[in-house]
Amino acid sequence: MNRLAIALSAAVVATLPILGACAPPSTEEPKTTMDTAAEEFVRLALSLGQHDADYVDAYLGPQEWRDQAAEEGLGLEAIAERAADLMGRIGELRAPGGADSMDALRLRHLAATVASLQTRVAILRGEKMSFDDESRALYDAVAPHLTAEHFEDVLTRLDEALPGEGSIIERWEAFRSEFVIPPERLDAVFGAAVEACRERTARHLELPEGESFRVEYVTDKSWSGYNWYQGGYESLIQVNTDLPIHIDRAIDLACHEGYPGHHVYNLIVERDLVKGRGWVEFAIYPLFSPRSLIAEGSANYGIAVAFPGEERAAFERDVLYPLAELDPSRAEEYARVLSLVEGLDYAGNEAARRYLDGEIDGEAAVEWLVRYALMPRPRAEQRLRFVEQYRSYVINYNLGQDLVERHVETLGGTADRPQERWRIFGELLAKPLLPSELAGGDADSSAAAGDA
Repeated sequence: MNRLAIALSAAVVATLPILGACAPPSTEEPKTTMDTAAEEFVRLALSLGQHDADYVDAYLGPQEWRDQAAEEGLGLEAIAERAADLMGRIGELRAPGGADSMDALRLRHLAATVASLQTRVAILRGEKMSFDDESRALYDAVAPHLTAEHFEDVLTRLDEALPGEGSIIERWEAFRSEFVIPPERLDAVFGAAVEACRERTARHLELPEGESFRVEYVTDKSWSGYNWYQGGYESLIQVNTDLPIHIDRAIDLACHEGYPGHHVYNLIVERDLVKGRGWVEFAIYPLFSPRSLIAEGSANYGIAVAFPGEERAAFERDVLYPLAELDPSRAEEYARVLSLVEGLDYAGNEAARRYLDGEIDGEAAVEWLVRYALMPRPRAEQRLRFVEQYRSYVINYNLGQDLVERHVETLGGTADRPQERWRIFGELLAKPLLPSELAGGDADSSAAAGDA
């Protein structure tokens, strides 16, 4: 060490008593901040992912953390204990700014996400809870209870609209079979739908440069489509071809999985929250958490945002029907019947609720789906597999769509104000809002109708 370095060292040592260096070593734990709590959550989520293959839907953080979670090999009991400790410390944090500040939203979102992790751990450890209690704890929302009579009313209207003879399900299957995309035309149809969805989205939302996704056609899945976000503004979208794909599903899947759905949501979260704000908790997407209701709800509502009013029917008629080699003159007829079928959307929730609550068995759940969701038996069986795998997750699609629509329109994003609707929709994707914080009312819709 040279003389200058010795002199500097001496000068530093001389200041140590002033800095408190001579005080006894502190026995206090390092202070918890939102950033440190967020990192602890990510590490716990990665540990839970070692037990639950569905839990971590996407991860953009350091590979080192994932490797450490695998090496540490925490058991579910240890994860539960650490999560409880973390929740206690998060409860002592205070965010700067008002209740609507981004920091306050972040803190509430972090607390709810850790709480949902605790719930998922409890489920994996065998704890039993009702369908509604589970959805409230995981997704911060409860779907309405609808009676069989509610769906019978919808079926009565459909009975009058469907041509042919036989039962409603027989006539529905026969009618819809005329609108199946031939397998050899699927890629062309889906590609055109994606391009249209992207073009419409890019007019209103700024997308990161270089964003992209690729499509794979797969089989033997419990879902019809899935977006696997890869990070770096790239996605892998898989489309399940186990069952026939009808012409209306082209726009549904292209918007829901792509633009302005999951792909765009993940782009904005990565750009604005992970990279822009450094909020590490958003570098991981825990599937069983309140984020899923926002993600699925916005992906479904985004279809109407991208194709408002009659624009969807016109695009399908003029572009997709010819590509699929279907008769464009029947597009309006098909759209009219589909609008009636939408009244059965919540039938799947009721089947899942009754099945998971032990009120009906698997065969009765399939029969309910065939009767009240108008699903062909193979599709109803596929849906039951989905329910068995993802449980109360089913509420995120229809209830999520309704809550997101109510939020956007309550804030002024009505159909006659498309620019404002896109603006509010984009802001929703970039904010850490909880379902119960969406404008327009409570996310608990369990009292909306009487139980059957």
